[in-house]
Amino acid sequence: MNRKASLSIIFLTVFIDLMGFGILIPILPTFASKDLGVSDFGIGIVVAIYSLMQFLFNPVFGRISDRIGRRPVLVVSLVFTATSYVIFAFADSFWMLLASRMLAGIGGSNIGVAQAYIADITEAKNRSKGMGLIGAAFGLGFVFGPMIGGFLSEYGYSFAGLGAASFSAMAFLFALFLLPESNLNRKKDAKISLKLIEFESLRNAIRLPMIGLLILIFFIIVFSMANIYGTFALLGYKVYHLTDRQNGYMFGIMGLVGALMQGGAIRFLTEKFNDRTLVLGGTLLMMIGLTLMPYGGTFLGLALIAAVLSVGTGVLQPVILALVSKYAPQDQQGSILGLNQSVSAFARVLGPLWGGFAFQYMGYSFPFLTGGFFTFVTLIIVIFKLKPNLKKVYQE
Repeated sequence: MNRKASLSIIFLTVFIDLMGFGILIPILPTFASKDLGVSDFGIGIVVAIYSLMQFLFNPVFGRISDRIGRRPVLVVSLVFTATSYVIFAFADSFWMLLASRMLAGIGGSNIGVAQAYIADITEAKNRSKGMGLIGAAFGLGFVFGPMIGGFLSEYGYSFAGLGAASFSAMAFLFALFLLPESNLNRKKDAKISLKLIEFESLRNAIRLPMIGLLILIFFIIVFSMANIYGTFALLGYKVYHLTDRQNGYMFGIMGLVGALMQGGAIRFLTEKFNDRTLVLGGTLLMMIGLTLMPYGGTFLGLALIAAVLSVGTGVLQPVILALVSKYAPQDQQGSILGLNQSVSAFARVLGPLWGGFAFQYMGYSFPFLTGGFFTFVTLIIVIFKLKPNLKKVYQE
């Protein structure tokens, strides 16, 4: 199968899976708050546990995929994801909800593997475009998923959970029957380390040129965004008095803008601007969006601010991921991208915990202002530390 066909299939697989994930995004906080009586901080814990599992299992899945291939890891992870949504559909307590999100986090540890799949089948000069497909899958998943979730929640939250499970089951079938293996140069006799936290791998990775700096930048950006993972829906529900469906529309708008950026505009931008300029511009827009979000005033105002934020993240994610991939040795693509995904997952653990705590005890604006402050810190780091001639040192 040619590269273009493989790219199309991995895109469809990730998109369908993330559409299932997107179904729960706008309704999870309100379901936990209204039906289960979970506090705002407790909602932060529920959101964070998903990312904690990703933090622990992303590098494991990445190392396994370097050894046995990307396809089997993707197939098995989708089984975990579909099962987690079934548990969510019948959750009637905080602990059952927590268990469903833990299993979903283990299944969701396949994103680093999907990124490694893209790296396997794209040349270095086209890597940003390839990584943009993963971003576009995220964006489209967040366009259709939240809208479907908001609609299904009107018939009961269990319907939304079962709907999410059905999409992940479809993605499982795609991966099982249509997805070819991409890692043709895997070392079949290499030992697989199953340590959940591989400190030696982290030390070795950050010693590589630019890898440590790029992982740090990605960590801060993800932490800044993660402050609003649980609180954005609560902002809509408690402050702007939006319904689940309206919250779904809001997430859908963000997803649509992100998909347009990462699936199309990023190709034009990477041809016109160098990567440092794109990182600077994306960080600036992200800072503006996060800082203004508590002050949107109306649904329209909030939607416009969310769109600005999505343009920023839509530029940043594929460009930084492409930079990490281009600096990573070819035989360590899975492990380093998995490590980067794991570090960013740790940021998604800390972000919701702080966001939920700040929302409940310090005021609804604090999670968003925290994100704005840290993106400003990132802007300073990029200005003084990121080399302006990055394209000259890529691996070809």
